[in-house]
Amino acid sequence: MSFAPDHRFFSIESDFRNPYARDRDRVIHSGSFRNLEYKTQVFLNSEGDFFRTRLTHSIEVSQIARSITSQLALSESLAEAIALSHDLGHTPFGHIGGDTLDECLKEDGFNNGFEHNFQSFRVVSSLEKRYKSFDGLNLTFATLEGILKHSYPYKKSFLPAWIDERFNLETHPSIEAMIVDRADEIAYISHDIDDGIHAGLISFDDLRESELVQEILAKVNAEGIREDEDEMFRYRFSSHLINHLVYSLLEFSAPKITCQSTICATLPCREEIPVGFDAALETKIKKLKKILFVKLYQHKNIVRRMYAGSQAIKGLYKGLMDEPKMLPKFFYHQLETRNKHRVVADYIASMSDRYALNFFNEMYGKI
Repeated sequence: MSFAPDHRFFSIESDFRNPYARDRDRVIHSGSFRNLEYKTQVFLNSEGDFFRTRLTHSIEVSQIARSITSQLALSESLAEAIALSHDLGHTPFGHIGGDTLDECLKEDGFNNGFEHNFQSFRVVSSLEKRYKSFDGLNLTFATLEGILKHSYPYKKSFLPAWIDERFNLETHPSIEAMIVDRADEIAYISHDIDDGIHAGLISFDDLRESELVQEILAKVNAEGIREDEDEMFRYRFSSHLINHLVYSLLEFSAPKITCQSTICATLPCREEIPVGFDAALETKIKKLKKILFVKLYQHKNIVRRMYAGSQAIKGLYKGLMDEPKMLPKFFYHQLETRNKHRVVADYIASMSDRYALNFFNEMYGKI
C-alpha cells in the first residue's frame, strides 16, 4: 500500500497548520527552546535527572493550558504556543539569575535593566535568526502579545514606543494568554512540591498547615495509599492537586467567558480577570505559596546554590564587559550596531546553567 500524498488534494506549497500551530512549531524548533532543557526551575540542572527544568516545566504548562482551552472551546494551539514560549527569556539559575543580571545592568547605568517577560518577547521577535530578510520567528500578534503580557496590561517605562503603539499595552491579552498564566501557577506549585519532597528539603508535614494541602492529602488517603509509599504517594498527590485546581478554574471561569474569540479580552480593559478561582481558593493558594517560599525556596540548600549562580552571573558579566572578544561570533558582530551592555546581557541570558558554570570556571576556576 502506498502512503504517498495525493497531490490532487495536497500541495507542498500549502501549509495545513493553523497560524498558532505554526507559531508553536517554530518555537519548538528554535535554539532557545532547546536551551530550556538545561535551565534551572528550582533545582540546578546538575543536581539530578529527576528535577524539573524550564523545558519540562514549559511542557507541563502547555499540557494544562491545552486541557483548559479545549474545555472552553478556545484555541488550544494559541495557548500551546504561548505556554512553550513563556520562559524563553529566563536566564540560567532561575529568578535569581535574572535579578542579578538586572542589578549588573543598572549598576552600570543601563537603567532599563533586565526583565524576563520582555526578554522572552525579544527572543522570539528579534534574537532568534531563522530568516534572511527579517529577525525573529515571525509569530502571530496574539502569540507575541500573550508572551509579553501574560494576564495583565504591561505598561513598562523601558519599552520602545513602537511596541506600545502596536500592542496597546494598557489592555489585557487574549483569554488563552490568561489561561496560560494560571496554568503556569498550577504547574509550578504542584511540581515544586514534588521536587522539594523528592529532594528531602520539605515533607508533607511541613505543608499540612495549608488547608489546600490537607484537602488533597485526604483524597490521596482515601485511595488507601500510605505516605511511606513515597513515589506513588507523591504522584497521586500531584495528580489530585492539578485536577482539583484545573476543575476549580473551569467551574469559576466558564460562566465568565462569553466570547470564543482570541481578541475578545483585548477590546475593553477588563477590571476583573475572567480566568481564575473563587475567592476562597485564591486565599488557600496564596497561603500555600507563602509556605513554599519560606520552607522550600528559602531552604539553605537552595539559597546556597542560588547564591553560587548569582556569583557566576556577576563574574560572567564583568569578564565579558572587560573582554568582549570572548563573545561568540554571533554576538561579537552585534557590537558594531548595538549597545555592549545589552549584547553581553543577551548572551548571558541565553546560556544554560551548565554552560554558564563551565564558562565561569574557565574564567575564574571552580566555584
